[in-house]
Amino acid sequence: MHGLLARTLQCFLQDTYGLGTWAEIARRADLDSPDFEAMLDYEPATVERVLAAAVQRLDKPGEAILEDIGTYLISHHNNEGLRRLMRYGGLDFIDFLHSLEDLPGRARLAVADLDLPELELCDREGGGFDLICRAGSTHPRGLGHVLVGVLRAMADDYGALVILGHSGASAGRERIEITVVQTDFAAGRSFDLGGAPPSPVEGQ
Repeated sequence: MHGLLARTLQCFLQDTYGLGTWAEIARRADLDSPDFEAMLDYEPATVERVLAAAVQRLDKPGEAILEDIGTYLISHHNNEGLRRLMRYGGLDFIDFLHSLEDLPGRARLAVADLDLPELELCDREGGGFDLICRAGSTHPRGLGHVLVGVLRAMADDYGALVILGHSGASAGRERIEITVVQTDFAAGRSFDLGGAPPSPVEGQ
């Protein structure tokens, strides 16, 4: 697993709960070093140990922590580069959804060896969408919950009113149900498509 994913988990816990809390979580997870290196590879089990330690220390469900990580990736000022990378997917939230299947390829343009799960967007009968997240053996479990947080934050960024639900996992596939109620519900955050996109995860 690419170290950028592990580093993101560390930065989320540090930025959200403080260095002292992160140090305690790292100790409980029995890490060889309290710092992940973004350009190294780690076993998915290592990240899962950190998440389990965070669940215990924070007294919060793992799914909620993972979703908070997704929100952090888009909304925290340290990650403006990633937010811009995602906004280049389209002019509105519907366009953005249709660009998600290309996200792993776009991410590799910024980080050549970054392996993200395969994504597939499917139209749902009666309106709405299903987003299928196919994780491989090199990915930690629960990335679909991170994606829910990303989608929620991106909907706010675009000013869209959206209903999201994680529908469970089976055989390495996680399904997210998406209902777009209104694409222009609020003003959203400002964004200039003419600007140059910076690196995907700043400060990490």
